[in-house]
Amino acid sequence: MDLSGKTAIVTGGGRDIGRACVMRLAAAGANVVFNYFKSSEGAESAVAEITAAGGKAFAVQGDMTKPADVEALVAKAVAEFGSVDILVNNTGGIIKRQTMAEMSLEHWNAVMEINVTSTWLAIKSALPHLNEGSSIVTLASQAGRDGGGPGASAYGASKGALMTFTRGLAKELGPKTRVNAICPGMIDTDFHNIFTKPEVRTHVANITPVKREGTPEDTANLVAFLASDESAFITGANVDINGGMLFS
Repeated sequence: MDLSGKTAIVTGGGRDIGRACVMRLAAAGANVVFNYFKSSEGAESAVAEITAAGGKAFAVQGDMTKPADVEALVAKAVAEFGSVDILVNNTGGIIKRQTMAEMSLEHWNAVMEINVTSTWLAIKSALPHLNEGSSIVTLASQAGRDGGGPGASAYGASKGALMTFTRGLAKELGPKTRVNAICPGMIDTDFHNIFTKPEVRTHVANITPVKREGTPEDTANLVAFLASDESAFITGANVDINGGMLFS
């Protein structure tokens, strides 16, 4: 696919799926502006690799739950390239696993803020700068369909909210802008390195038809497709990518 001349914003682009999205979009020819929170090494190396290959990329440190930081990211993209064609909402996380009995209101609010509010802020800020034929792609989760694993009900609820938000915005923003989300299953990232037991990961991989975990690159390929004109008749979709673990 060819994204030459397009400008993409990626939130949470310093590592794992976000970084893979940055690299994939750049490889397809897009100019990429992305934020990172703590992953400065991954962000800097991504910019260096893209620049060395003849592409254009800029990394901006920031917290995507803070309106000023979100606005600074969008302002950088507009200042460098004039407008925006692609917005990838990747910022998010589980924070920690907590059952309902253990969960505080502070934890609930924090999970909603990092997953849902960050996406709302990015879309709100980018909206005035989106071109005709633009595309928004949001990282939801299989947890939005099945509720998530143990102690992940808040996370699952936040991802379910993103899935419904995607459907609503597809109707509201079309035909100028398409809005889709993807629902990754078990992907080999720090998320599962930190929050999922190795034996659980092995079990999940073994019971999927493809017999493996997904990779950030698998996920980024789908994001790039949904961001491109090759998916011009797809909007309001929440697309599963889980190796066949769950069929929706």
